[in-house]
Amino acid sequence: MTPEFDAAFLSRARLGIISVLITVEEATFPELKDLLQLTQGNLGAHLRWLEEAGYVALRKEFFGRKPRTTASLTESGRAAFKRHIETLEAILKNGER
Repeated sequence: MTPEFDAAFLSRARLGIISVLITVEEATFPELKDLLQLTQGNLGAHLRWLEEAGYVALRKEFFGRKPRTTASLTESGRAAFKRHIETLEAILKNGER
């Protein structure tokens, strides 16, 4: 049987975003941009992709006149990432025979 991978985690950028968000409650756009070394446009596109999939929630606020976007992992995103890890573990387990 061929393993079913979630397309969200086949991108290095999206996998990185989820990997960061699984370890913290939330992260700001600049924090993610710096940690993952992504361009602003690239990060924005991947965050929108994850938001549309229901895996990431984005909160947009203004502090003074400056916008601030904060990302957090949704329960759906957490469950999908757990399934992805379980799929990888199953492949490793089957490969050890």
